[in-house]
Amino acid sequence: NIQNFLPLMNSTPQKKNVLFIIILASFGYFVDIYDLVIFSIVRVKSFTEIGISGEAEMLKNTQYVLNMQMAGLLLGGIFWGIIGDKLGRIKVLFGSILIYSLSNIANAFVHQIDMYAWIRLIAGIGLAGELGAGITLISETMSKEKRGYGTMIVATTGVLGAVAAFYISEITTWRNAYIIGGILGLVLLAFRMGTFESKMFKNSQNSEIPRGDIVMLFNTKERFLRFLKVILVGAPIWFLVGILITLAPEFGKELHATETLSAGKGILYCYIGISLGDLIAGLLAQILKSRLKTVLIFQVLIITFATIYLNSENITPQKFNILAFLIGIGTGYWATFATIAAEQFGTNIRATVATTAPNFVRGLLIPTTFFFNFLAGKTNLITSAYITLFLLCAMALISIFTLKETFSKDLDYFET
Repeated sequence: NIQNFLPLMNSTPQKKNVLFIIILASFGYFVDIYDLVIFSIVRVKSFTEIGISGEAEMLKNTQYVLNMQMAGLLLGGIFWGIIGDKLGRIKVLFGSILIYSLSNIANAFVHQIDMYAWIRLIAGIGLAGELGAGITLISETMSKEKRGYGTMIVATTGVLGAVAAFYISEITTWRNAYIIGGILGLVLLAFRMGTFESKMFKNSQNSEIPRGDIVMLFNTKERFLRFLKVILVGAPIWFLVGILITLAPEFGKELHATETLSAGKGILYCYIGISLGDLIAGLLAQILKSRLKTVLIFQVLIITFATIYLNSENITPQKFNILAFLIGIGTGYWATFATIAAEQFGTNIRATVATTAPNFVRGLLIPTTFFFNFLAGKTNLITSAYITLFLLCAMALISIFTLKETFSKDLDYFET
């Protein structure tokens, strides 16, 4: 019963408002993930239709478009984070949904690679605002003991958008798949009209404390290191999804797969695993009363499942799908990570951090891809993947052991 996850409040209307926020944030993240992964799912079909062929050209342009989308997420994370703290979390939700919905509709009409890439950049800017604003709103609205349940529900429901993206791409053209994603966003926008702002943000408007000042994240050594550590906690996630799973056909060749591995099916099974992983991580954090211990456990899972995958000589599509699912479970601490980001900082820059941190993690895929490609040129895909994986996990582990635990932390305070 979802009512068990709600804070102990004085009135039924308040409980209904919180429930309304959780439901809308969940479906918002569902559409967000759909639009975020649709490129990885339809890239081969779409590239082929616009005239890109050959393994080398496919790989080069995949990384080009993916990096443009990630650059958009990085820029959007900064923009929406500042807007969230200066003007409110609700304005971020409306603005970001409108931009990524229209961009995905526009993506259905591209006919050459540069236009494709630039539209994915704009879509990335829009996609950057959804999760951070939703997590911030829930964290500030629910009780400190139960807010983890709210973010868990959002992530568990939201990542199923990748499952929807796969099945829709199977029954329609890649152009229609983009249009459907855009329409889903516009429908969601209409339902968002009833969402209300958090009291913590409203109270911050009456203070003289600077709000949404991103410089505050860098003007003291302690605060900068705290922000950097938060980002590094999530660093391994997008490497596994964005490279190990998205480049499944290429890894399959290196592993002498019995058949060509499908990136689309890999993403499908990976995100089913992520949904289950988010559920497990959320419940485990509540049981252990520690988000950091939970993330530590998931780092072990990531290393274990990724190592098995990279060592799977003569891999079959069936084994790949199972491993993609298991890797998804290992990376399924995304909501826990986003909650950690929101809990580490005060109300006046909370939306800035909760929005920038997840998108900086996504943006890390750009230098990670360059590093991975550099190593692959010197060695091979498998060795490059091992080195990159262990480096990212090592940075995450160092961050986990040096950050302060934030479970049940009172969030009604300012950074000065």
